[in-house]
Amino acid sequence: MFFINICYTVITYRIKDRMEAVPVIILERRPVIRNGGIEVGMDRTKILVVDDESRMRKLVKDFLQKNNYDVMEAGDGSEALDIFFEQNDIALIILDVMMPKMDGWQVCREVRNYSKVPIIMLTAREEEMDKVFGLETGADDYMTKPFSMKELMARVKANIRRRSMEYASAQASGTANTVEANGLCLNPETYQVTKNGAPVDLTQKEYDLLSYLIRERGKVFSREDLMQRVWNYDYYGDMRTVDVTVRRLREKIEDDPGKPQYILTRRGVGYYFAG
Repeated sequence: MFFINICYTVITYRIKDRMEAVPVIILERRPVIRNGGIEVGMDRTKILVVDDESRMRKLVKDFLQKNNYDVMEAGDGSEALDIFFEQNDIALIILDVMMPKMDGWQVCREVRNYSKVPIIMLTAREEEMDKVFGLETGADDYMTKPFSMKELMARVKANIRRRSMEYASAQASGTANTVEANGLCLNPETYQVTKNGAPVDLTQKEYDLLSYLIRERGKVFSREDLMQRVWNYDYYGDMRTVDVTVRRLREKIEDDPGKPQYILTRRGVGYYFAG
């Protein structure tokens, strides 16, 4: 199902050796997103690869196709959004950061306004703040070029598997299974979080981590445990990602992030929810 937006643009044609501007009506389609971005009955095997480097797109595309994924390509952010909204059945986006017209951050933010489809960001920048910014923007994962194709495949499978499990859980649950703990309230159907009735704006991964820790409250989990259980990585992944997500989560839900009351650290062991 789609909303239809009508807008006008101008296309220039060459007519008998002269350029003539002709107004054209464009129908813009925007999908109606339900169930936190999950559509019922979707075949979740189509991947959108977005990179302005054609050689990189081909390399990733060929590898994904060998692993039985359908692949669509976009050479810039604007084209990526056109494809995403047109197809409506993209299971995952592999998104380069530095691109012309519209960079990966902008694409990620726009997609997040409509969907919770998993997004893996690709970049040549290794700075921690870039990773933090990517996660805050709404990305589910972050890989630095150059990277191993086997690692990329592991992350693709992990993110699609996680999203499928969330979809199944959302379908099986409802508001009756809303999770509450000391003023925090999580709705697994809408992925909304409130604190003392006020909405809390979390990224997808922040929500995933908070939801897992609350459901397993009191149990201490190492970074490796959380990478496996929340990020679904058995081996791959930067452990600092867990620390970054915990820090950002504390900043959003704690009255004093420096003296947390919800997510605590067991020194030398890991994190746990104490609420």
